[in-house]
Amino acid sequence: MPTQITTATPGQSRALWMSTIAFTVCFAVWTIFAIIGVQIKQQLNLNETEFGLLVGTPILTGSLIRLALGIWTDQYGGRVVYTVTMLAAAVATFLLSYAQTYPQMLLAALGVGIAGGSFAVGVAYVSRWYPTEKQGTALGIFGAGNVGAAVTKFVAPFVLVAYGWQVTAQVWAVGIAVMAVVYWFTTDDDPVLRARRARGEKPTSAWLELAPLKNIQVWRFALYYFFVFGAFVALSLWLPRYLIAVYGVDIKTAGMAAAMFSLPASLFRVYGGHLSDRYGARRVMYWTFLVSVLCTFILSYPPTDYVVRTISGPISFHMEMGFTPFIVTVFVLGFFMALGKAAVYKHIPVYYPKNVGSVGGLVGMIGGLGGFVLPIAFGALNDLTGIQTSCFMLLFVLVTGALIWMHLAIRQMERGVVGAALQKLPELPEMQEIHKPEHIGALSGKILTDWRPEDKTFWETSGRAIARRNLWLSIPALLLSFAVWQVWSVVVAKLPAVGFKFTTDELFWLAALPGISGAVLRIFYSFMVPIFGGRLWTTLATWSLIIPAVGIGYVVQHPETPYFIFLGLALLCGLGGGNFASSMANISFFFPKAEKGNALALNAGLGNLGVSVVQFVIPIVITAGVFGWLGGDPQPISATGKLWLQNAGFIWVPFIAASAFACWFGMNDIASAKASFSEQAVIFERKHNWVMCWLYTGTFGSFIGYSAGFPLLAKTQFPAVDALAFVFVGPLVGALSRSATGWVSDKFGGGRVTMWVWIMMMVGVLGVLYFLGIKDQPYAFWGFFAMFLVLFFAAGVGNASTFQMIPNIMRKEMDRLMPTADRDTRLRQAEKESAAITGFTSAIAAFGAFFVPKAYGTSITMTGGVQAALWGFLAFYVTCLAATWWFYTRRGGLLYDVEHRIALPPSAPRPPAAAQPAE
Repeated sequence: MPTQITTATPGQSRALWMSTIAFTVCFAVWTIFAIIGVQIKQQLNLNETEFGLLVGTPILTGSLIRLALGIWTDQYGGRVVYTVTMLAAAVATFLLSYAQTYPQMLLAALGVGIAGGSFAVGVAYVSRWYPTEKQGTALGIFGAGNVGAAVTKFVAPFVLVAYGWQVTAQVWAVGIAVMAVVYWFTTDDDPVLRARRARGEKPTSAWLELAPLKNIQVWRFALYYFFVFGAFVALSLWLPRYLIAVYGVDIKTAGMAAAMFSLPASLFRVYGGHLSDRYGARRVMYWTFLVSVLCTFILSYPPTDYVVRTISGPISFHMEMGFTPFIVTVFVLGFFMALGKAAVYKHIPVYYPKNVGSVGGLVGMIGGLGGFVLPIAFGALNDLTGIQTSCFMLLFVLVTGALIWMHLAIRQMERGVVGAALQKLPELPEMQEIHKPEHIGALSGKILTDWRPEDKTFWETSGRAIARRNLWLSIPALLLSFAVWQVWSVVVAKLPAVGFKFTTDELFWLAALPGISGAVLRIFYSFMVPIFGGRLWTTLATWSLIIPAVGIGYVVQHPETPYFIFLGLALLCGLGGGNFASSMANISFFFPKAEKGNALALNAGLGNLGVSVVQFVIPIVITAGVFGWLGGDPQPISATGKLWLQNAGFIWVPFIAASAFACWFGMNDIASAKASFSEQAVIFERKHNWVMCWLYTGTFGSFIGYSAGFPLLAKTQFPAVDALAFVFVGPLVGALSRSATGWVSDKFGGGRVTMWVWIMMMVGVLGVLYFLGIKDQPYAFWGFFAMFLVLFFAAGVGNASTFQMIPNIMRKEMDRLMPTADRDTRLRQAEKESAAITGFTSAIAAFGAFFVPKAYGTSITMTGGVQAALWGFLAFYVTCLAATWWFYTRRGGLLYDVEHRIALPPSAPRPPAAAQPAE
């Protein structure tokens, strides 16, 4: 039996880090043909298939030898096997520089491939130094040595251009030889080997080491690795040649650009191990396959010319992925491949602790064979089809098949199993035959199954820290959502200047459509968090913002782009508007009643800042080449002026990616927050859902509507004033007032604060009407501007206060609707319905982004001024004031006793709850 490591062992960290560095050097040598192969192809005049065979041959050796090296590591220890492996690879790589013909190249490539076998050695060696619960992270760190592929792509092109491929091979050979010597003198034999020698035991025979390989699940499981590792190796080898052929870049640019795939596909393997330890290998595998399906589909789309026959004649346009989005997409693909590689190897030391070398060697061999077979297949497909993107078509078919097969197998395994029995199943069905009691939970990850924010002890000891982490990760994601939602409000004003011939009416619809789609999407997003989980849905929703951001960056550079594509992108910007509903619903689950109002106010208020940020940032970033050559050429607007209008979309991309990663790594799902759509649909039967929709339309609908319409209104009513320089201040005031005043509602009661909000908004509208009536006076604009700031401030306070009311309302309602249920059951139901109502009311209110500007336009068309629209808003606020008083704040209203209790000192007597009429 192997020694079980439970504490830190002398030499543990040194063994891990030296093995990782050595694997980095080995991987750099193993993938050397990705760079020198391009020059060899030209020198020997090879076709695509011959080139694919050349770059794949080292991968063949490195794959096949892994099984033997893994067994030898189990028998004789990783230190000696690792050193000998590196020295053998050094000799073969040095001799490569003397090869002259294609057969000689292939023979030398077989020897170079020995370096790739080092992975099986390192996995077996490193895993023996760490306990089971830390092996995922440790092996993830070791596996990050895949970054050696990126090292080769960064450095080798410069050596190649300066000295030729022969010198490059010799330098790499010397490097791995030096590494072998350093490794021998800085590492120790592993604890298992030392313990066996102390007992005088002989190494296990090779036949016994091979015994686990008769299990079919090992072979089935290895197929996952065929994609996550084999396709990684294949693309690492293929991408430099692909970039040269498709985008016409030189070898140095191709090497550095290809490293944008190899780098994340290597370094983030560490995070993959951490995620597998924390959240479970199955979840990591699902994400790997789902995102890989999306990325390979996008990458496989070949350059295409379209002709659309319209009433006025044919419209033609061209679709092709540019260099920048290609790099971004392969970066994302590489990142998720890294997660998948770590998830696969997390299983091996758990289920085969005594045979890590042989089983890890077999899995690595199958994966490595992908790196041999796929480049040859890529070349053959190019020769057969003539389509450069055919390599990604093959990968799309491969990963889609793996995803479907894995999902169906999981569903088959779980069919008819419920409750405790379900928790005892393995993460993946491949392991079911060898799944034992000691394996239960070893790979399942963590979820918040015990979440009691109303329990003061729980909240103070652990709950508050978790809730705050989720809140502060949610806020930037929501801010970016608002920024993308409102990006067209700035972009449309610049389209005519860069050559687009859209009419004023067409520009108006581009600005209005995000408001409509965002409002509609909120209805659906309201119910997503309890169905999918807050962490998963927030990550997905944030990633979705990439689509309109990148799309806008491309289409604004091409004035010939058809209008319907702009309409589609405007609708897709509504993805940002929809995110608010799910974000608020998610955060509402984390906080106790006493802090919920402030938490929701911070989330929404600082998220609302995205409106102000977009109106402030875009006018600045479009005046400079922020992304250099990656961002594309500027558009001329005059003899001397130019704009980089594409930056209005591209500027958000890196922040969206960073936020999505942060949400995935740092947020949590709450098990008790799970609910189906049918369970949440009960809110449509609650009258207070509809009352709060009305009230929240008066607050948030006003905020978002005034944000969209204020620039145009100020410009039309005061044409002599450069009002556009100040328009961002209004949304800024509204957002800050929302985030800064949530505590007021927690202290005095949301209903009472909302009453004052309506009074302030009525005063604000009357003030705007007054100053519009004297707009010829020199001070009229500043009075008009000040009154709108009052409206923005009041709307922000009301946004916080109305949301604070919802959970209090539903707690009171559950006492009436579920009188026989225990307190915890009523509280859970109230939380679920509160979250759904929070999202649904935000969906209805979001239509204000469309109707407020439209009301201005209709009023001007019908009456010649905007006063009629403002009188209509005033009348609406009167109805909101009456509804708030009647339903909630009057004596006998639903929240009267709740809010007056909050205002009383703790020692004061509590009035009895008011009886409520049946609905």
